[in-house]
Amino acid sequence: MRILVLGGDGYLGWPTAMYLSENGHDVAVADNFVRRQYDYELGVESLVPIATLQQRIKLWKEITGRDMAMYVGDLTKADFVYHMVGTFQPDAIVHFAEQRSAPYSMIDREHAVYTQVNNVVGNMNVLYALAEINPDIHLIKLGSMGEYGTPNIDIEEGFIEIEHNGRSDLLPFPKMPGSFYHLSKVHDSNNIHFACRNWGLRSTDLNQGVVYGVETEQTKKHPDLATRLDYDSVFGTVLNRFCIEAVLGHPLTVYGRGEQIRGLLDIRDTVRCIEIAALNPPQAGEYRVFNQFTEEFSIKQLAELVARTWPGDSRVEYVDNPRTEALAHYYNAKNTKLVQLGLKPHWLSDTLLESLFGIVARHQNRINRDAINPSVNWRNPHNQPGRVGL
Repeated sequence: MRILVLGGDGYLGWPTAMYLSENGHDVAVADNFVRRQYDYELGVESLVPIATLQQRIKLWKEITGRDMAMYVGDLTKADFVYHMVGTFQPDAIVHFAEQRSAPYSMIDREHAVYTQVNNVVGNMNVLYALAEINPDIHLIKLGSMGEYGTPNIDIEEGFIEIEHNGRSDLLPFPKMPGSFYHLSKVHDSNNIHFACRNWGLRSTDLNQGVVYGVETEQTKKHPDLATRLDYDSVFGTVLNRFCIEAVLGHPLTVYGRGEQIRGLLDIRDTVRCIEIAALNPPQAGEYRVFNQFTEEFSIKQLAELVARTWPGDSRVEYVDNPRTEALAHYYNAKNTKLVQLGLKPHWLSDTLLESLFGIVARHQNRINRDAINPSVNWRNPHNQPGRVGL
């Protein structure tokens, strides 16, 4: 299968590209490298040093003998998108290429507008390219469990049957996103759903939970094939950040009471879920949603697990929650479709945490302590001056 990975230089995009390539697929990657520019803007960098995409692709070829085409450009430029899709002629497109941080989108007006324009316009250009070049291309789009928010009912996989005034219908599950980033994902989902109904496209929307870990069988082949590990308060995901704080001797910073519940999954499951979706495409005109996570934990449970597992001194510290969210809430999300298609999850375990601790310890000299504590307050429409990292 020919698979084009958009955002192929990123935390998930690069491991996914290698995984698909090693499993025999013809893979191309695309990126505009703006994620690296966000680091310059925020004064941070990946804890794990990362090689350039060009170096990674060259090394991958040397180690595996497999080619990987590369396209450099911006999805908000329609000419680039049409050229890339028309040239590579993929069977499936994996779309990771969006600004992925909720805190980044909440810094100020400029960052909120940038996030929505970048994400929504880029995705629209992809949809139009598919409609005009080849509607049979399967779009596998990374959504977010954050699109749903935290409703006081069970979260279904994308759709819910509603009865009202004696009539019933299967409708998209109501969305209550908590940031301008998550709102951009909702807009994407609505646009994709419409494009499938209107133009006969086929798409899988993967509403992904919080990903943890940095190692896959492919990244372990050579240090220069590593993916990035973020720990700062803007881009760092919670479990990765807790592990870094533990190694550093910094308190594990839990927002509010820590009773917020999230769905999580191992990075090795992320790459497998992408392949499962690609190998089991929807019908023409079908828009489907998979909730892509394997376990649910409260933030407090994660912090306590890390504190127990880390062999050094570690303590949990509760700090004011910079986000606008319920301090405690009901949360029960369904996630059966990927398992039914063959996903065999990796469960969060002490072994995984010990591996993360080792990676962090090797690179702890690269940690910027000033980047750990929360710096973006949801209630403040202008947290700090500065230009978007473009």
